[in-house]
Amino acid sequence: MGKNNEQGTKKNNQFKEVWRRLKKNKPAMAGLAVLCVLVLLASCADLIANYETEVTKANTSIRLQPPSEGHLMGTDHLGRDMFGRIVHGARLSLTIGLITTSLSVLVGGLVGSAVAYWGGLADTLIMRFCDIMSCIPTMLLCLAIVAALGPSLTNLLIAIIFSNIPIYIRFIRSTVLTVVDMDYIEAARACGTGDFRIIRKHILVNVTGPIIVQATQSVAAMILSAAALSFLGMGVQPPTPEWGAMLSDSKEYMRTNPYLMVFPGVAIVLAALSLNLLGDGLRDALDPRLKS
Repeated sequence: MGKNNEQGTKKNNQFKEVWRRLKKNKPAMAGLAVLCVLVLLASCADLIANYETEVTKANTSIRLQPPSEGHLMGTDHLGRDMFGRIVHGARLSLTIGLITTSLSVLVGGLVGSAVAYWGGLADTLIMRFCDIMSCIPTMLLCLAIVAALGPSLTNLLIAIIFSNIPIYIRFIRSTVLTVVDMDYIEAARACGTGDFRIIRKHILVNVTGPIIVQATQSVAAMILSAAALSFLGMGVQPPTPEWGAMLSDSKEYMRTNPYLMVFPGVAIVLAALSLNLLGDGLRDALDPRLKS
């Protein structure tokens, strides 16, 4: 019981130290604040705008109205409220980023840590497969997968996850290799600790920092990839609100009604920028060499 309390206290102290360092990084805190606002808006999307009547249902009597008190971001070419679509699009885009990143990290983490720990033929074969996949541009691979499976949200998720798993296998393998030969790993083996317990309790725990930083920045990349595919018509399909699809629908009105492209574009930039700033801040805060 006392040992568990001591471990809990140590973890709390580590968290407080990371938070103290993170608070000193103003760009990271600005990114965190913007991200919190986006998450709050996404969480309250149904309270802000009704999905059926304002977000997806056409109302041509109020089409292409500029921003006003009644419609903070105006209406699109079908009379749908732009602010409501941006907010609901935030929910979808953030969900896509979190799901694709989580599954990519999970699969890549399991495979990468396993091949780094055991090595052998499996390590050689998997890494050669990752080498082959790295020769194909990620966006091109996503386009090929969606083109083969058909444009839809599910296929978009499959394409992004599959194209990013090799990246995480390589990254986590290289990270695990830095600790797999440490003395405490040898001591755990000498004590008869099982391989899976060593990987779970001793290896992955000690490489969590770099993985968290990489995952945080990866969410931004996933959001950008989803927006790009939807812009090309290979991702989320109308009338579902998604920032990239909204940009695609608005490109015909770029000269006459530029706000239709400005607001989704700004939303994409803010989401990606906030996550990248937060990732940079976490990288510095989790670096044990930076104690100040």
